[in-house]
Amino acid sequence: MNTIQFEAIKTALKQTKDGYGLSLAVHPDDLPEDLMRDFVGSRYMVVMVRIGDNEQPVNRELEFPGDHAVKMAGMMCRDPEFWKWINQKSVLPQEISSEKQCASWLADYLNIQSRKELKEKETVREEFNKLRKSFEIWKKS
Repeated sequence: MNTIQFEAIKTALKQTKDGYGLSLAVHPDDLPEDLMRDFVGSRYMVVMVRIGDNEQPVNRELEFPGDHAVKMAGMMCRDPEFWKWINQKSVLPQEISSEKQCASWLADYLNIQSRKELKEKETVREEFNKLRKSFEIWKKS
């Protein structure tokens, strides 16, 4: 497979009739000749990794831990495997079988009103991450 690799900086993002247009600035020394020769309209499979000042990939979970926790809680509450794990782990008056029931269980478990509190409350986020890690260990076994 012929791949093209180069470093670029995001300079703009705009909405077009076809989706979003992403503009990247590429230093002339880094611009691959193959990319220059391809005609306008060529299709690409794109993989992008954001890099930090140390030239290493940025871990987005560490960059915005609150946002990541809210996102993960939403994903887990939609996951039937997570429901199954909760049902096996907890004594419940009714089995969890929907996202809404799971979100309610999670809020009770973490003693919060809304998953959005994961964004602001570090202690709640730590408790959620412990729960998430236990679930991930269970999934692997």
